[in-house]
Amino acid sequence: RKLTSALHSLSRETVIDQDAVDRLLKEICVALMESDVNVKLVQQLRNGVKNTIKNLDDMAAGLNKKRVIQQTVYKELVKLCDPEIPVYKCRKKRSNVIMFVGLQGAGKTTTCTKLAYWYKRKGWSTCLICADTFRAGAFDQLKQNATKAQIPFYGSYTESDPVIIAKEGVDKFRSQNFEIIIVDTSGRHKQEASLFEEMLEIQKAIEPDNIIFTMDASIGQACESQAIAFKETVNIGSVIITKLDGHAKGGGALSAVAATKSPIVFIGTGEHIDDFEPYDTKGFISKLLNLGDIKGLVDRVNELNLDDNPDLMKKLEKGRFSLRDMYEQFQNITKLGPFSQIMGMIPGFNDFYSKGHDQSSAERLKRLMIIMDSMSDYELDNTEGCKLFENEPKRFFRVCRGSGAHPIEVQELLMQYDRFSQMVKKMGGMKGLFKEGNNNVNDRDMKMLNYEMAKMMDPAVLNQMGGVDGLEKMMKQFNDASSGKGSGGSAYPAGLFN
Repeated sequence: RKLTSALHSLSRETVIDQDAVDRLLKEICVALMESDVNVKLVQQLRNGVKNTIKNLDDMAAGLNKKRVIQQTVYKELVKLCDPEIPVYKCRKKRSNVIMFVGLQGAGKTTTCTKLAYWYKRKGWSTCLICADTFRAGAFDQLKQNATKAQIPFYGSYTESDPVIIAKEGVDKFRSQNFEIIIVDTSGRHKQEASLFEEMLEIQKAIEPDNIIFTMDASIGQACESQAIAFKETVNIGSVIITKLDGHAKGGGALSAVAATKSPIVFIGTGEHIDDFEPYDTKGFISKLLNLGDIKGLVDRVNELNLDDNPDLMKKLEKGRFSLRDMYEQFQNITKLGPFSQIMGMIPGFNDFYSKGHDQSSAERLKRLMIIMDSMSDYELDNTEGCKLFENEPKRFFRVCRGSGAHPIEVQELLMQYDRFSQMVKKMGGMKGLFKEGNNNVNDRDMKMLNYEMAKMMDPAVLNQMGGVDGLEKMMKQFNDASSGKGSGGSAYPAGLFN
């Protein structure tokens, strides 16, 4: 928050001179050091910004100096977190062996399951191997996690040699043509030479395609010395940072990543199996500065393959929208992931929706779907759902009884549906809205659509977004990201600081 505040304080400056830049740099450096970033990296960022804008007074008169400074800080932060090392990409129709290493208590076993589950949701065949014979209960934990996620696993209660377990497990799953084979190893401390030797033996036995270092964000700058010790023993290919949901600042973890020169691939944001996000440097920095990650949100939405539903697109084009269509959209929302992750991708919302909102939001959505489960096919497919229930009150009270819902809850659902359907009717009258590229919609129609969306939103949410103007800007970014316009190859997201 201090980093965000420091950047946005620049917009309040009336005169942009060298003194203003020095004040900004001081605030940024203090915020980074308070977040436990290594002082050498902070100095590196400071020097990078100063060298880029050292001739501030000589800039052209028409140039937006505030934006140039903010853009420079953004780029330097991205450079700080991105070692520019290519990430190992798993290949389909072959076995990809991934070995996990890390400190004791860093969350390796949980993260192994999260990664396996993430790949499983993408359509890969995944499995887990427990080669941790050092910690009591390690196999039981992996077994329980794997069973819950419905992922095949391998381990042993009797074999004490982790090298044998790892080799047998990999050979078994390779023979069964599993695509993602994840091997969990014992937690180690850098002074434990014998365990480091064991880790090296496992690596030689299974010949992993990728070695992932699991890093606990909460241990601060102690990460760096540990990361270097691991890097000197095995060839770390990538990093996963865990426990970023707590009070950890994460700066020490970023310092460690700089030390290993290995790219971050995922971040863990909670204990649940879906509290796991792919890491993208630009998107991470954008969310860190409370500027959202529109590209990440577009990627999440594209994963749902909504374009593969031609019936829905035809209905929308004609301005028709039923309760069943709304039910399907609620299902899509639940597939996007935890609400706090999604809201963090929208500019201005990173701090607005805390993880505490996740449970209440998900429960409310589930409650609405239960109400619709109590409706008949005729009621769900009727495009005049509100009028149907108004004209036939027996239907209304039958749904209340069937779902165990209070009449007010059912009434709120129908009102929400009515607002959606009214907006869809207006969308259906806009020529070119559903054509590829979305370039045929005139400005007047788009403004009307944004206004209708604003009327449907919670006033507090709309205010956090910056009102109707903020909504229009976000929709423009969303459209640009969807059509691949973006920032023309720049490392700086287009329109973030407009």
